[in-house]
Amino acid sequence: MVEDSLAPLLSLPDVAPSVAGARDRVDELLRHRALRRSGGPLAAEVGLRSAVASASLSDHAYAIDAVRSGTVLDPVVQGALRIAAALGDLSDRWARSPRQVLARLHVLAASGVVPADSLGRPVGDPLVAARLSALCDLVVADVGDPLVRAAVVHGELLALNAFSGANGLVARAAARLTLMSSGLDVRGLVAVDLGHLEREPEYVGSAHAFATGTPDGVRSWLKHYCLAVSATAAAVGALADSLVLKT
Repeated sequence: MVEDSLAPLLSLPDVAPSVAGARDRVDELLRHRALRRSGGPLAAEVGLRSAVASASLSDHAYAIDAVRSGTVLDPVVQGALRIAAALGDLSDRWARSPRQVLARLHVLAASGVVPADSLGRPVGDPLVAARLSALCDLVVADVGDPLVRAAVVHGELLALNAFSGANGLVARAAARLTLMSSGLDVRGLVAVDLGHLEREPEYVGSAHAFATGTPDGVRSWLKHYCLAVSATAAAVGALADSLVLKT
């Protein structure tokens, strides 16, 4: 049996109740009756909104309708859209080959943003390489609560800046893949980028806190992540409600 190295994080103040609350909101969303008839259209709209939110969190903000129309050619937005389209195909590979999937995510995210010879290649820093290897081992081990694991994957990739650019897009996509491959969010409806954007100042501040590695910094990030998941579930639930009204 693989030891759950993430279990102690649930003992940090307020973390376990935050995780339980977020799980309840996700379960409520996944029981929404719109998923029986309109799951496909809902997933497509969530993918678009997630891409726009992730690009915005990387300081490339555009109106959703402008992106929907296809007139936004910003390479960061295009990278976010490519990632959104690829997540379904990558989710099965993520738990088995996270290093290869991270390289693929970087190619998708950073084409047109960084030099071609840097695409998919982590930076050469030995410390970054060691921490990235440890993170990939954590993904393969498949331990801990999926929400906690996704939060750690996200926070660690933001802290590492393992690639030469587009690290935010990669980190947010890797966290979504963690939720999807765990079975918690098979359809990819819990697009946490929406919640991060809704709580952007907290997202930025708690990510910096996580990077310090202190217990309080990690606690701050985990609480934010759970709040962002709950906010996302509410936002996607509202979209699902609108689809029900149209049918």
